[in-house]
Amino acid sequence: MDSKRICLALDLKDRPELIEEYKSYHAPGKAWPEITESITSAGILGMEIYLTGNRLFMIMEVLHSFDPAQKAVMDAASPKVQEWEKLMEKYQQFLPWAKEGEKWVAMEKIFELGA
Repeated sequence: MDSKRICLALDLKDRPELIEEYKSYHAPGKAWPEITESITSAGILGMEIYLTGNRLFMIMEVLHSFDPAQKAVMDAASPKVQEWEKLMEKYQQFLPWAKEGEKWVAMEKIFELGA
Protein backbone atom coordinates (compact mmCIF):
# COMPACT_ATOMS: atom_id res chain seq x y z
CA MET A 1 0.00 0.00 0.00
CA ASP A 2 1.33 3.40 -1.00
CA SER A 3 1.35 5.77 1.98
CA LYS A 4 3.04 8.83 3.38
CA ARG A 5 3.67 10.19 6.88
CA ILE A 6 2.34 13.50 8.19
CA CYS A 7 3.61 14.92 11.49
CA LEU A 8 1.78 17.67 13.35
CA ALA A 9 2.20 19.60 16.61
CA LEU A 10 -0.16 21.30 19.05
CA ASP A 11 0.09 22.55 22.62
CA LEU A 12 -2.15 21.74 25.52
CA LYS A 13 -2.93 24.31 28.18
CA ASP A 14 -0.12 24.01 30.72
CA ARG A 15 -2.29 22.79 33.58
CA PRO A 16 -1.50 19.28 34.89
CA GLU A 17 -5.12 18.43 35.69
CA LEU A 18 -6.24 19.34 32.16
CA ILE A 19 -3.35 17.40 30.62
CA GLU A 20 -4.37 14.31 32.61
CA GLU A 21 -8.01 14.69 31.49
CA TYR A 22 -6.88 15.02 27.86
CA LYS A 23 -4.76 11.90 28.19
CA SER A 24 -7.74 9.99 29.62
CA TYR A 25 -9.85 10.84 26.54
CA HIS A 26 -7.07 9.38 24.38
CA ALA A 27 -6.34 6.26 26.45
CA PRO A 28 -6.76 2.92 24.62
CA GLY A 29 -10.43 2.32 23.89
CA LYS A 30 -11.56 5.73 25.18
CA ALA A 31 -11.75 7.78 21.98
CA TRP A 32 -15.33 7.94 20.76
CA PRO A 33 -16.04 5.35 18.02
CA GLU A 34 -17.40 8.08 15.73
CA ILE A 35 -14.04 9.83 15.97
CA THR A 36 -11.97 6.77 15.12
CA GLU A 37 -14.38 6.01 12.25
CA SER A 38 -13.97 9.55 10.88
CA ILE A 39 -10.19 9.12 11.02
CA THR A 40 -10.04 5.79 9.20
CA SER A 41 -12.72 6.67 6.63
CA ALA A 42 -10.64 9.69 5.54
CA GLY A 43 -7.69 7.54 4.45
CA ILE A 44 -5.68 7.69 7.66
CA LEU A 45 -4.08 4.28 8.10
CA GLY A 46 -2.45 4.90 11.47
CA MET A 47 -2.24 7.68 14.03
CA GLU A 48 -0.11 8.14 17.13
CA ILE A 49 -0.03 11.11 19.51
CA TYR A 50 2.98 11.73 21.77
CA LEU A 51 3.22 14.16 24.68
CA THR A 52 6.15 15.98 26.23
CA GLY A 53 5.39 18.63 28.81
CA ASN A 54 2.33 20.26 27.27
CA ARG A 55 3.38 19.77 23.62
CA LEU A 56 1.67 17.12 21.50
CA PHE A 57 3.13 15.46 18.41
CA MET A 58 0.82 13.57 16.07
CA ILE A 59 2.19 11.11 13.53
CA MET A 60 -0.22 9.96 10.84
CA GLU A 61 0.37 7.34 8.18
CA VAL A 62 -2.02 8.23 5.36
CA LEU A 63 -2.83 7.09 1.86
CA HIS A 64 -1.11 9.22 -0.78
CA SER A 65 -4.63 10.24 -1.83
CA PHE A 66 -5.35 11.65 1.64
CA ASP A 67 -6.60 15.22 1.39
CA PRO A 68 -6.58 17.30 4.61
CA ALA A 69 -9.04 19.78 3.09
CA GLN A 70 -11.49 16.97 2.32
CA LYS A 71 -11.05 15.63 5.87
CA ALA A 72 -11.93 19.11 7.19
CA VAL A 73 -15.09 19.16 5.05
CA MET A 74 -16.07 15.70 6.35
CA ASP A 75 -15.42 16.78 9.94
CA ALA A 76 -17.47 19.97 9.54
CA ALA A 77 -20.42 17.87 8.35
CA SER A 78 -20.28 15.50 11.34
CA PRO A 79 -22.09 16.69 14.49
CA LYS A 80 -20.25 14.10 16.60
CA VAL A 81 -16.82 15.20 15.32
CA GLN A 82 -17.79 18.81 16.00
CA GLU A 83 -18.87 17.85 19.54
CA TRP A 84 -15.48 16.13 20.10
CA GLU A 85 -13.56 19.12 18.70
CA LYS A 86 -15.50 21.51 20.96
CA LEU A 87 -14.74 19.29 23.96
CA MET A 88 -11.01 19.14 23.08
CA GLU A 89 -10.83 22.95 22.88
CA LYS A 90 -10.99 22.96 26.69
CA TYR A 91 -7.52 21.40 26.71
CA GLN A 92 -5.81 22.72 23.59
CA GLN A 93 -4.13 26.00 22.75
CA PHE A 94 -2.77 27.26 19.47
CA LEU A 95 0.96 27.29 18.83
CA PRO A 96 2.27 30.88 18.77
CA TRP A 97 3.25 30.55 15.08
CA ALA A 98 0.01 28.88 13.95
CA LYS A 99 -1.95 30.56 11.18
CA GLU A 100 -5.40 31.92 11.96
CA GLY A 101 -7.70 28.99 12.74
CA GLU A 102 -4.89 26.41 12.46
CA LYS A 103 -5.02 23.99 15.37
CA TRP A 104 -2.57 21.21 14.50
CA VAL A 105 0.51 22.64 12.72
CA ALA A 106 2.39 20.59 10.14
CA MET A 107 6.00 19.86 11.05
CA GLU A 108 8.91 20.06 8.61
CA LYS A 109 11.08 16.95 8.35
CA ILE A 110 14.69 18.08 8.61
CA PHE A 111 16.52 14.76 9.07
CA GLU A 112 16.19 11.14 8.04
CA LEU A 113 18.79 8.51 8.87
CA GLY A 114 20.23 7.06 5.70
CA ALA A 115 18.67 9.63 3.38
